[in-house]
Amino acid sequence: MEPGKALIVIGSAILLIGLVLNYAPWLVNWFGKLPGDIRIQNKSSFVFIPITSMIVVSVLITLLANLFFRK
Repeated sequence: MEPGKALIVIGSAILLIGLVLNYAPWLVNWFGKLPGDIRIQNKSSFVFIPITSMIVVSVLITLLANLFFRK
């Protein structure tokens, strides 16, 4: 894919993500609440490690990249 077209696709994806986060936040409420995501909370500290959520995002990005950039 040409660099110009790739930038248009990436920009459109960022715009779409921004619109979803702004106008339909209930579509991404699952993020960070899946089994396997680690949350450790004390009185004075909070640690959040979204392992499962990042695996799901990685699989989705891989599938989309294979769809768009396959020769």
